[in-house]
Formats: sequence, C-alpha cells, structure tokens
Amino acid sequence: MADPSAKIIMPAKPHIVVVDDHRDIRDLVGAYLSQHDFRVSLADGGPTLRAVLEQGSADLIVLDIMMPDEDGLDICRKIRAETQVPIIFLTALADETDRIIGLELGADDYLVKPFNPRELLARIRAVLRRVKMVQQATPEASHAGVVQFDQWTLNLGRRELESRDGLSVALSTAEFRLLQVFLDHPRRVLTREALLDLTVGRTADPFDRSIDNQVSRLRKKIETDPKNPTIIQTHWGGGYSLVAEVVPK
Repeated sequence: MADPSAKIIMPAKPHIVVVDDHRDIRDLVGAYLSQHDFRVSLADGGPTLRAVLEQGSADLIVLDIMMPDEDGLDICRKIRAETQVPIIFLTALADETDRIIGLELGADDYLVKPFNPRELLARIRAVLRRVKMVQQATPEASHAGVVQFDQWTLNLGRRELESRDGLSVALSTAEFRLLQVFLDHPRRVLTREALLDLTVGRTADPFDRSIDNQVSRLRKKIETDPKNPTIIQTHWGGGYSLVAEVVPK
C-alpha cells in the first residue's frame, strides 16, 4: 500500500528566458510559453539577462538581435564563453548576415520577425529535445568518443580537434555540430536541407545559405587547400559529403 505521507516529486518545468527590449513582445511570448508549461523569466537586455542567470540556470534563451546598447550577437558571444545553454535568435527578415553570424556564434536556431508564437513554441521544444538527446549520448569519460579522419583526431567528449602533428584547432559550436554530423554519416551525400535539419533541427528556406557558410569555415580549418577540398566534397545540386575514412579509437 502506498505511503499516504510520501511526497510526489513533479518534474521541474523547463526554464525559458525571453530577452527583448520591446515589452509587448516579451510579455506576449512570456504569457504564451507560461500557458504551455514553461517557467519563464523576462529580460529587457543583457544586464537583466545576466541578473536572471546569476540567480539560477536557464534551459533555453530566446534572444532578440536588434537591441540598443548591447545587441543579441554580443550577448550571445559572452554567453558562449561561459555556457552552452541553447539560444534561439529573433531576427528581422532583412538581417540574413546576422542570422548567419548568429549560427556561427553557436545559436541553436533563429526565428524571423514577425513570427507566430506557435512556431516559436515548436522551435523551443525541438531544440530542447535535441539537447536532451545529445546529453544522453555524450560520453561521460573525457577520453571516450574519439574518432580519427584524414590527418585529424576529434575528441567528442571534450570537443577537441587535433592534427596528426599535435596542432589543436578551436571549433565554434556550429562548426563542431556540423563536423559531428559529417562524421556520423561518412561517404554519404547530405543535402543542405538534411544538414540544416541534423544540425539545428529545422528546414531550410530557398535562400538559406547558412550551411554553405559553415562548410566554408570548417574547410578553412581542416583542409590543406580549402579551395580544392579533399575531405569535404561538394556535390553540385546535391549537397556535401565527407569522403575521408572515419575510424573510432
């Protein structure tokens, strides 16, 4: 018989921080997310966000790019220097460069203004699911999950890339995610749509070239001659493939 005095421990609601200098937007988003079983904190800029984070951890940050004093890109840089908390950017339609830079800085997704709160909710849930899956799959031991390809060794647990000569190369969050996807699917042609779905969990629009920019940046770090790549090849009209042999250690 169950103990009537026993307490039922309910799972904690995911904590979402909404950062936007427009009060009407953050209040609307905050109210909507609260109705869908999230714990929500609101911030009007970087200082308020940092104060919220000092009081406790966040599970995800919804971050506007265009804000006075300190924009979302600068805030993202500072956050990524300290933590890997997921970030979804809110951006204007014309700011394609900002969207690309945001993904390069380590943002997990972006949403164009004006947006439907239901779409934001779906993006948040998708990112949180993906983060949970990665956490469950990440090796606990720092020496686990080491793979070799071409002249490189990647430690998946530490996110460290090292050349055969012992040269260590720093990878951004976006570059690491992209390289990991290629290593998980060696010698397979992956379309831009597939790469975008596997790295950030969303579909591409016809003018989205963020994957091409990320591939270009990654090539500059791992290819001997980025203009004539031998590790990541381009398939015109098809996508990209990693052609090097991948060997787990």
